[in-house]
Amino acid sequence: MKQFLLFLLLLLFSFTSKAAKTDSLLVHSKVMTKEIPNIIITPDSYKNSTADYPVLYLLHGAFGNHKDWSQKTSNVQRLADQYHIIVVCPNGGFNSWYFDSPIDPKMQYETYISKELVQAVDAKYRTIKNKSGRAIAGLSMGGHGAFYLAFKHQDIWGAAGSMSGGVDIRPFPNNWDIAKRLGSYAENKDNWENNTVINLAYLLNPKSLKLIFECGTGDFFYEANARLHKKLLERNIPHDYTERPGKHDWKYWNNAIKYQFVFFNDFFKEKK
Repeated sequence: MKQFLLFLLLLLFSFTSKAAKTDSLLVHSKVMTKEIPNIIITPDSYKNSTADYPVLYLLHGAFGNHKDWSQKTSNVQRLADQYHIIVVCPNGGFNSWYFDSPIDPKMQYETYISKELVQAVDAKYRTIKNKSGRAIAGLSMGGHGAFYLAFKHQDIWGAAGSMSGGVDIRPFPNNWDIAKRLGSYAENKDNWENNTVINLAYLLNPKSLKLIFECGTGDFFYEANARLHKKLLERNIPHDYTERPGKHDWKYWNNAIKYQFVFFNDFFKEKK
């Protein structure tokens, strides 16, 4: 009996000792003159390696924060271990939508994530310091943010993913504080037209980015995602698109993130 208990303890130790490490990284934003917290997940293999690792920037949704992905799902830590990928979960501010707001100087999250955060992560961690080793993804507001940032900064990211993303914000002029970032749609139409993902597809060419996105058919963003899929087909932009039963919730995202990791792992392997 004692030998059996000892075996169980050793087995438990073997599982718990090999696990992704979750750290906090505080980054000073010069553009917003404040300290911003971020979660950094390093795979277990990182600690005993001298290799440079690919990085996935993973964005939270509206009303969320940088802890969402590490606290509301166990999949991210497990997948970081499985695929040997560093995961960076930024704090994207309260409903920032990852814009550089033209009306609020305290909401400049495009510059923060695409420049300040990337530079800070590359300085502190052993990362592949070019677009072949960087991907960005997110859910809901973060799905919009991932495509928005990747479309506009194709020199920074080589691949991007969206889960239930708000890829067209125009049908929602009174939701999620978007008007606080861009001004009211009635009085600031250009701000909305110039900062909605679906209108940025013109920035892409067939070799610009590796793209994956999906949305549940019961999601309020479903029609916007279907329209983006159609637009990319019309422009001959290669992409992976999936729609399946599901709503705007963590049950859906817990499943979706697994497919995104497979996609990004394939991208990173291709670029080695």
